[in-house]
Amino acid sequence: MENKAKGRRAGFERRDILKLMTTMPAAALVSLTPLMSGVAHATPQQPAAQGGAATYQPKVFNPHEWRTLRILSDLIIPADDRSGSATQVGVPEFIDDWLNVKRGELLDQIRGGLTWLDMESNRSFKYDFAECSTARQKQVLDRIAYPEKAAPEDASAVAFFNTLRDLVVSGFFTSRMGIRDLPYAGNEPQEKWNGCPPPVLAKLGLGGGKTSA
Repeated sequence: MENKAKGRRAGFERRDILKLMTTMPAAALVSLTPLMSGVAHATPQQPAAQGGAATYQPKVFNPHEWRTLRILSDLIIPADDRSGSATQVGVPEFIDDWLNVKRGELLDQIRGGLTWLDMESNRSFKYDFAECSTARQKQVLDRIAYPEKAAPEDASAVAFFNTLRDLVVSGFFTSRMGIRDLPYAGNEPQEKWNGCPPPVLAKLGLGGGKTSA
């Protein structure tokens, strides 16, 4: 396996993930509304111990799909100097629970995307996605991670990865660790409210002066 530093470089920067969230069409977030409750979700059945066997039993994924999902989750949100990775806060378990409730087309899309990853990895490298090196895994993902650059024939795979990335990001940033990572300043008493910081307003293209309570 690649070392931790290389693994981070291979992943998506958190600021890039947040940028994607802010530029995503509102319609794309409708199906995720129940996930974005603003309250840290209770992670279901965390792994028993670091490096040990997980006690969680997937409800909708077979062992191979589960392994691939965990790898993908940590490629999307790897550990860094601020926080742990997606798997460390139980994002795969969160996704498995969610898909167990939703099932239907959403589950079919995720399963189909995992199959696509294996097919393309075998076509290019003669191995399933989970068996490839981090660099090769990223090479496959680069085809579908950036919709504006993707080939038309990869449209279904792009839609799969967009959906999975939404689920991973939603799961991570509604966990306790993810809220601290933002950092989230809500749910705390404030002596004074100074409004949105001017640099943020400027970045959003909004005017307005400072307000205070």
